[in-house]
Amino acid sequence: MTAAAAIDCGTNSIRLLVADADPATGRLTDLDRRMEIVRLGQGVDRTGRLAPEALERTFAACRRYAGIIAAHGVPPGRMRFVATSASRDAENRDAFTAGVKDILGVLPEVVTGEEEARLSFTGATRELAGRHGVAPPFLVCDIGGGSTEFVLGDDRVRAARSVDIGCVRLTERHLTQDGRISDPPAPAQVAAVAADVEAALDLAAERVPLDSAHTLVGLAGSVTTVAAIALGLASYDSEAIHHARVTADQVRAITTRLLDATHAERAAIPVMHPGRVDVIGAGALILLKIMERTGAAEVVVSEHDILDGILWSVAEG
Repeated sequence: MTAAAAIDCGTNSIRLLVADADPATGRLTDLDRRMEIVRLGQGVDRTGRLAPEALERTFAACRRYAGIIAAHGVPPGRMRFVATSASRDAENRDAFTAGVKDILGVLPEVVTGEEEARLSFTGATRELAGRHGVAPPFLVCDIGGGSTEFVLGDDRVRAARSVDIGCVRLTERHLTQDGRISDPPAPAQVAAVAADVEAALDLAAERVPLDSAHTLVGLAGSVTTVAAIALGLASYDSEAIHHARVTADQVRAITTRLLDATHAERAAIPVMHPGRVDVIGAGALILLKIMERTGAAEVVVSEHDILDGILWSVAEG
């Protein structure tokens, strides 16, 4: 097997996976997997542009990733860089594209929401088949910083929709006042987030039958952080979180706790990444509203998501 590299650049984070993949067995062996919070989507919902400081944070992470990719001997043509919601929305995305190409030697693909959904589905479900109590059809929900993807499928994608709700976008839109994060948010602010989520779910339901899945699968940092809190972990543990099951009652209680907490109280939660402290309340609320709309009693949490789907797309050509 030859190593391949995948980079997923979203609204809040940029992540790298270097792995050996064996399509014959469906086995993916991690060589390096890491994430940095760069907040590329800072202010995009308001200005329509990528901020200079956000671009520089992202380019700095790309420089570090370039060194890791070179150290693992990933050959040309075995790397794919996928960019999602923030760069889709930005007027100046050419500056982002040019900067990444200069650092990594590969053009970032600003994928459509539908392609983002397909990659997420592949990464999340490839290893779920045959697990006890987990059966298709799957509804995969990838809650990002700027958008959320809904994908319904079994052995392949049957329906998909991307909608513009995400933990960063909704925090900046509703949970801030005079440019500062509300600490904690007022009930009216939380209600405004909930209303946006409900409206987005209506849009998603036009294309994806949200209540027809047997298994709800949740992806990305908001979901995995909620799972880590539900599990009572003293520190973030990917192996414990991967394929954990979190009930709707647990999600409801954790969402209430996060939205009632101050910044300091959220930051003190042992599993909380510093870059997620301000946006986790909105992310948890999105998950809760999805579970209420679908009627799911639990969510199966996956640490494997679009990043793994990107890697598989490289491995399989």
